[in-house]
Amino acid sequence: MSEAYAAPDPKELRDHQIGGPELTARLAKTWGTEKGLLGALSTVDHKIIGRRYIITAFLFLFLAGLAAVAMRLQLARPESRLIGPDLYNQLFTMHGTTMMFLFAVPVMEAFAVYLVPLMVGTRNIAFPRLNAFSYYVYVFGGLMIWVAFMLNIGADVGWFAYVPLSGPEFSPGKRADIWAQMITFTEVSALAVAVEIVVTVLKQRAPGMTLDRIPLFVWSVFITSFLIIFAMPAVMIASTFLILDRLIGTHIFNPAEGGDALLWQHLFWFFGHPEVYIIFLPATGMVSAIITTFSRRRTFGYLALVLSLIATGFLSFGLWVHHMFTTGLPQLGASFFTASSMLIAIPNGIQIFCWIATLWDGRPIFRTPLLFVLGFFFIFVAGGLSGLILASVPLDTQVHDTYFVVAHFHYVLIGGAVFPLLGAVYYWYPKIVGRLLDERIGKWHFWLAFVGFNVGFFPMHITGLMGMPRRIYTYLPEMGWGNLNLLSSVGTLVFFFSFVVFLWNVVSSAKSGAVAGDNPWDAGTLEWATSSPPPPQNFDRIPVVTNREPLWAEREKLPVATGLSVENRELIVSTVTEARADIRETSPEPSIWPLLAAIATGVTFIASIFTPWAVVWGSAIVGVALIAWFWPKGAKEDEA
Repeated sequence: MSEAYAAPDPKELRDHQIGGPELTARLAKTWGTEKGLLGALSTVDHKIIGRRYIITAFLFLFLAGLAAVAMRLQLARPESRLIGPDLYNQLFTMHGTTMMFLFAVPVMEAFAVYLVPLMVGTRNIAFPRLNAFSYYVYVFGGLMIWVAFMLNIGADVGWFAYVPLSGPEFSPGKRADIWAQMITFTEVSALAVAVEIVVTVLKQRAPGMTLDRIPLFVWSVFITSFLIIFAMPAVMIASTFLILDRLIGTHIFNPAEGGDALLWQHLFWFFGHPEVYIIFLPATGMVSAIITTFSRRRTFGYLALVLSLIATGFLSFGLWVHHMFTTGLPQLGASFFTASSMLIAIPNGIQIFCWIATLWDGRPIFRTPLLFVLGFFFIFVAGGLSGLILASVPLDTQVHDTYFVVAHFHYVLIGGAVFPLLGAVYYWYPKIVGRLLDERIGKWHFWLAFVGFNVGFFPMHITGLMGMPRRIYTYLPEMGWGNLNLLSSVGTLVFFFSFVVFLWNVVSSAKSGAVAGDNPWDAGTLEWATSSPPPPQNFDRIPVVTNREPLWAEREKLPVATGLSVENRELIVSTVTEARADIRETSPEPSIWPLLAAIATGVTFIASIFTPWAVVWGSAIVGVALIAWFWPKGAKEDEA
């Protein structure tokens, strides 16, 4: 330890001599959140904000699921008049937009916000006020687009908003503008969380947690954060260009005035394909955590798994053109993207084999979290195989814009992300709530979800090969798609009902579930070294890590570090590679200004839909909020 960290004053030395309930109570007072509405709105506790993120993301999932059910009811029979074309377009757009921008990415970051500080052995996330700001911006963006939908001015341009159809000529009104600004909301939020995760992992790991001792879930969200930082500015630029074309008359995407409509697709898919892995990589970390715990052995091929995560992150930036094979690109260029699209199957295959080897060499305990991981194996591998088909230019040309593609990406995203996510909820719910989810209901949930999903989405491969195009709201009986669409709709309803069962389990278990205890699964990582749910300070004393699975290596007593104040919000800043304790850093106190800054940001974004002058005046308001946020208060905390 450096001198800056190891030399507390005499009062702090007296503080370090206390322990037990007295230490816990004093630290809880120092790190706690004030009671009342103001305290709740001002909190910077990563656990509280993480819980809010998770709950909000699942609420958006429920809304997106309702939109999907409505669409499947419309498509269940030919020439159905249940839903008109305009409402169908809005439902189609709201479903895809909500799932991709308001659920899939935010929920993965939400688990990272809650778990990463616990798993690396620190007391709060880096930049906790920025963390609070990111949540409020995310909520405002989601509310904006759903309130617009309720007012019948919902976005209707698809979650991809291709130009020129989303441009001013073909989409009059404010629907596309609302969609474009929602993108800005959610990406600001996601970028903020990504920065927090990167800094937390690099600089706030517990002493001794060297790079080869970082949990695989932490590795997965760490790499994902870099993908967010490099990929999401592309879609922010694209949405800004779109709204400039629509609101102030630029012609960035207008070929008649020297613009380029294909530029939209390049910008969007340069973000859009890494986004698949932004969603998928945290899910692989969840799978690694669950398999390690329930196989009762250390993960086979730790280094191979980490390198596979890194390789997947790099390769994900070289695939975007396989979404554009039918746009008239040079054949030589398309062949390179075919090769890279197939190449990314290699690191994904390595991960699958490492997980199977871990289970094979262990003593698996088939609880609900592991069942969802096994379901992930089946569904994701099937989706990956259809992905290899779509990577081939001739085959992709044949099935482009058909329901075969719909089936593929649902197999990849639901199989590759939602099933591991549900397993993660069953796995970490005891840590967050302090009670176990009901195992019997959990198994019912799994089988309903597994059967319902495959019955719902596998027939779409066949209807796609039969020529059923995407994005249609009805079809003629003569096409021969009716029975398969009815089967898909029935399966989708069963899949949706499985989430009703899941919701019942979550709500009822919070009140009457079995008390979990600190470590109900006998897991080996640090989040299980504290109580369930954790106290405001996470750890009374910062643990010292001596093993990749510290709780398995130190069965009797986990070694701890000393030197932090009890009366101030201090945490350890460590070196990047070896995680040696370097300095003591003060974590910011709760503040209402992140909320006020988010409100100012939200008002600016929403008002700019109606007048570009809102950017000028709104920037001044945002500037005032940020100045107040960072203004030195003369207190001990670090205001930065």
